[in-house]
Amino acid sequence: MKFVRYGQRGLEKPAAIDAGGTLRDLSSVLQDITADDIASGRLSAITEAQLAALPAVESPTRLGIPFTGTRKFLGIGLNYHDHAREIGAELPKEPILFMKAISSLSGPNDPVELPPGSQKSDWEVELGIVIGKRVRNIAVSDAMDAVFGYCLVNDVSERAWQMERGGTWDKGKGWDTFGPAGPWLVTKDEIPDPQKLDIWLELNGERMQSGTTADMIFDVPALVSSLSGYMTLEPGDIITTGTPAGVGLGMKPPRFLKAGDVMRLGVSGLGEQRQEVR
Repeated sequence: MKFVRYGQRGLEKPAAIDAGGTLRDLSSVLQDITADDIASGRLSAITEAQLAALPAVESPTRLGIPFTGTRKFLGIGLNYHDHAREIGAELPKEPILFMKAISSLSGPNDPVELPPGSQKSDWEVELGIVIGKRVRNIAVSDAMDAVFGYCLVNDVSERAWQMERGGTWDKGKGWDTFGPAGPWLVTKDEIPDPQKLDIWLELNGERMQSGTTADMIFDVPALVSSLSGYMTLEPGDIITTGTPAGVGLGMKPPRFLKAGDVMRLGVSGLGEQRQEVR
C-alpha cells in the first residue's frame, strides 16, 4: 500500500493509492496518517476493497509529508562505497549517525529554502526507513520485523555548517525544508528487497546521482539493529540511509545549490520528488 497526505500545509488529508494508481481519499476511514496509526495497525488493516469504494482525488494541488508524528529523524553518513570513494573517506566500521531536526521535514515538492549566507548547501537522495513498532537492541535477524515501510528522502545539507563549524554534523542537517520526505509511505510488502533499488537525482535536468541501494555499506537490517542498540526506536521514526556518489561536495571543483536550481529525485517504487531552491 502507498499512503499519501495531500492539501495545504497544516490542512492535509489522508489518502492512499489503489491498485490501479488512483488516489483515494481516506478521510472517512482515518482522521490523518500518523505514527500512532502505524503503531496501532490501523493502516495495515486497510484493504484494496475498501479503497475501491472511496472517492477519488482529482489532481491534488500539493502533497505533504506522507505521515505525521515522527519522533526521531535519524541520518546515516558515508553509507555507500562509491560516495566514500568520491570524497576520499575511509569506509566506516559501523554506521555514522547524525540527527536531522523534525522541523526540517517538508513535503516532497515543497521549495527548499537556503539558510542566510548559505555557500555550500548540497543535495543527497536517500532511501528512508520508517519504523513500525517500538524496539530496543533488536538483533539483525529480527530487524525487518521493526520496519513498517519506506519513503524517499532528500537529505539536504549545508556543508559549511556540517564540516567547518565544529561539533556534530547535526548543525548542517536541520535547517527548515532540509528534509523533504515522500511522496508516499510505502509498506514493506511492496519492496521485497530494499537492497535492489535504483536511486537517482537530477539538478536542472542534469543527472548528478545514479546508483543502487546494493552499494550500501550497512544494509537495512544492519542499520535498524545498530541504531536500536543506542536508543529505543519508535513507530514513525525515520532513518535516512545515506546517499550514493554524485553530491556537490565530491565534484572537482565542488558545486553547490543556488537560488533558482531545481532538484528532481527518485528511488524505485517510492516515487519522485521535485524541489525548487529559493
